Amino acid sequence: MRIVIGADHAGYELKEGLKATIEGLGHIVVDVGTFSTKPVDYPDYAQAVGEAIKEGRADRGILICGSGVGASIAANKLPGIRAAVCHDVYSAHQGVEHDDMNVLTLGARVIDSELARSLVENYLGAMFSGDERHVRRLNKVLEIEARHCHE
Repeated sequence: MRIVIGADHAGYELKEGLKATIEGLGHIVVDVGTFSTKPVDYPDYAQAVGEAIKEGRADRGILICGSGVGASIAANKLPGIRAAVCHDVYSAHQGVEHDDMNVLTLGARVIDSELARSLVENYLGAMFSGDERHVRRLNKVLEIEARHCHE
């Protein structure tokens, strides 16, 4: 898979460390920045990650800010993006298996690099189940999005 990764200044160092993990799992990394610890605004990178997925330049995304919360909120404003903050392994894979999550959001000031690697491995190793109940629920989410999101 092609994995787009982006971070604000708080997530820069974690982002850089996770690129090797992603490549080690056999995926291609598409890095949309930031490229330093100079202060920047997380919505810019949430948008860059989401647009890469929407435009087909990446299959899934990983987004990192200080807490993971702001980046998740911003990413979810883009139609077609299903981002969630995950700081536990179960949510990282279950979010994909049940909810077709396509952006994993992490808080660099909340978790350490070892846990982040485990979360990324579980997220990237998971596939949407396609079970009828999960498809039904996802379709309801997509209907809500269609009614309320206008481009």
